Amino acid sequence: MRSPGGTPGGGGLFLIGLGLVALATYLFFWGVVVRTDHPGLFSGFARGRGQGGMFETTAMAILFVPFLIGTIALFYDATKKWAWGLVYLGIAILAIEVLSRIRFEMSMRLAHLLGLMVLFAAGAGLMLRSYRDLTSTLEQAEESKGG
Repeated sequence: MRSPGGTPGGGGLFLIGLGLVALATYLFFWGVVVRTDHPGLFSGFARGRGQGGMFETTAMAILFVPFLIGTIALFYDATKKWAWGLVYLGIAILAIEVLSRIRFEMSMRLAHLLGLMVLFAAGAGLMLRSYRDLTSTLEQAEESKGG
């Protein structure tokens, strides 16, 4: 039976490595906190960085204008290419605004981070090792011991 990479053996190593990589990835994502408490790309420019208060809702409302105008134009005449472009532009602006407000923070201790990095590296190493032909490697090790 052939295993990863078309070589005999190594299927078990690959699965163990995959499990270690999956566990390390899960632990990493479990330790990341997502916050959205700072201004976005476009609304930050509209109201000036670092300033909040009354202008925050005004700056956010301006971002909906291209989308709103494009939607109105599409309901009037859906064959207008500029209206479709305005709708796509509005969606892109809103998506960029939402994504630019996201901030990722890691809330884990250094020992936990190092541990999950070792888990990930060990898993990746085992997965890569599973692609080698293990029967010839074992035969070479036995020959070097016996000779």
